[in-house]
Amino acid sequence: MLFQEQEFKNKNYTSQPLTKGDYENCMFIECNFSNSDLSHLNFVECSFEDCDLTSANLNQTALKEVSFRNCKLLGLRFEHCNSFLMAVQFENCNLKLSSFYDLALKKTIFNNCDLQEADFTQADFTASSFNNCDLGLVVFAQTVLEKADLRTAYNYNIDPELNRIRKAIFSTSGLAGLLRRYDIDVE
Repeated sequence: MLFQEQEFKNKNYTSQPLTKGDYENCMFIECNFSNSDLSHLNFVECSFEDCDLTSANLNQTALKEVSFRNCKLLGLRFEHCNSFLMAVQFENCNLKLSSFYDLALKKTIFNNCDLQEADFTQADFTASSFNNCDLGLVVFAQTVLEKADLRTAYNYNIDPELNRIRKAIFSTSGLAGLLRRYDIDVE
């Protein structure tokens, strides 16, 4: 089933799931998808605003040019999505405990997001922006951050020997997050 240019507002999909199909240029506003099954759905050029997608099932879900604004996205396993042409952006979102394991999400924009304890293992965030984002306890292991902008990101601990950070941009105040491995004090 194809849904185009529709607005879904104040819907609760926790007990009655979203109809399976393709959603193009649709807006989801103040909807509750907490613990719901979004598997095998296709979202193309859609936006989610003020929605709760906590622990939703994203198995083979397509997210192509999808934006999330003021959303609660706790514990989402983005690596379960269909990665073909996957492109997302986040603004004012809570992404605590979410996982982006092994995804190629080049040029992804994160604005004012809480990413505490997220998993970025083996993910490719080349040329991505982390504007005013809390990266406390984020797992960076074999993560590609080349040309990424982390000037206003904070609380990160990135080991330059375990991650690719060539040409990434950091602020001087954030250098301590690159040197924690060496147990030195930066003042």
